[in-house]
Amino acid sequence: MRTIRHALASAYWAVSRWTYRSETVPRDGAGILLGAPHTSNWDFVLMLAISWRAGLRIKFLGKHELFAGPFGPVMRALGGIPVDRRDPAGLVEEVVARVRSGERFYLVITPEGTRSSAAHWKSGFYRIARAAGLPVTLGYVDRSTMTTGLGPTMMLTGDIAADMDRIRAFYAGKTGIRPELGSEPRLRTEGETTTA
Repeated sequence: MRTIRHALASAYWAVSRWTYRSETVPRDGAGILLGAPHTSNWDFVLMLAISWRAGLRIKFLGKHELFAGPFGPVMRALGGIPVDRRDPAGLVEEVVARVRSGERFYLVITPEGTRSSAAHWKSGFYRIARAAGLPVTLGYVDRSTMTTGLGPTMMLTGDIAADMDRIRAFYAGKTGIRPELGSEPRLRTEGETTTA
């Protein structure tokens, strides 16, 4: 299956008007893969093409409605984990439990949580990374240069403001497919320190 996915990704990049660039390519293991800025449904296609080219086993969070009907099996086969946004309690614990039980995958998270402009990023990626001791790789889309790929991988320190300053520095100047819907990388909880 990995060979087929890599071949599909290679074909995609051969004809895509986007250019794939990566500072780092995580290998087999586990981690968080951020996808930002998230402003379009096309981000999903780019995420698959990036992860398949890099040979990563991924999982991603999606609203539970996407898993109903005939598309449900396809979404699960692609690595989807359904999330009921009306009752998200326990999601962080569920993902951490999967990692601690020995599952190895890169969890793709769009921290903006929406394709619309948002005042703050959601902190789930931060809480999962800290609780499970996972590295965070900064995936990106940049319409201004028509490039997309993987930026640096970092371990979060628990100093939320300092960690987010590093993340902000990386995403500075990068625009999504619909630039007007982009959000500054900022958590509501900045100024706090985690102890995980």
